[in-house]
Amino acid sequence: MDLLTRQPLLAASALLVPLLVLASPGWLSLDGVGPCWAVLWLLPWALSDGPFSGACAGLALGLLLDAVYPGGVTQAPALLLLGWWWGRMGRRAPPIQRSFSLGLLALLGTALLGLTLMLQWGVHDWVSTREAIQLAGPELGRRLEGQGVNPALLALPGWRWDDLAGPGLRVLLSQTLITALLAPMLCSLQLLLWRQVGSGWRR
Repeated sequence: MDLLTRQPLLAASALLVPLLVLASPGWLSLDGVGPCWAVLWLLPWALSDGPFSGACAGLALGLLLDAVYPGGVTQAPALLLLGWWWGRMGRRAPPIQRSFSLGLLALLGTALLGLTLMLQWGVHDWVSTREAIQLAGPELGRRLEGQGVNPALLALPGWRWDDLAGPGLRVLLSQTLITALLAPMLCSLQLLLWRQVGSGWRR
């Protein structure tokens, strides 16, 4: 936890993540979908600074991104878990330096984060559908369903199961692929920087 305790200002580099998410550079996108900047920052940080620092950074980063995009879903639990997992790998396994390993870890992390968001949206859709039917009353709900109208349309707008199975899956695959392609270059540079800084403090 050397990076977090000895130089907490380095953790302020996480503020670049929401800025990059909001800027969403078009030339760094695949099919209109940008990379998962949170994974590209958190992966090298956790590998170099350990599980506790990785979990804290993941939680803080998730809460920061939730503030940028308020809604019924959160990225904090998945990023906390990823930070802890990658931090354990960085402490217990041989140092991860290969580009393929970084790309694979980024791919798995982005897929896990995307799947947790899809699951939350799906549960939100199911809950809002039940609430809409209860608010509409059993008679109106039966009439709407008999006419082929989804009572969930009465609820708050959001992702539906059909959206998740179509566009949602396309977004997940595009983001996972572009993140895995960028990870070997971006994560390698960050990992080298964090490790050099950490080793310099330990001397």
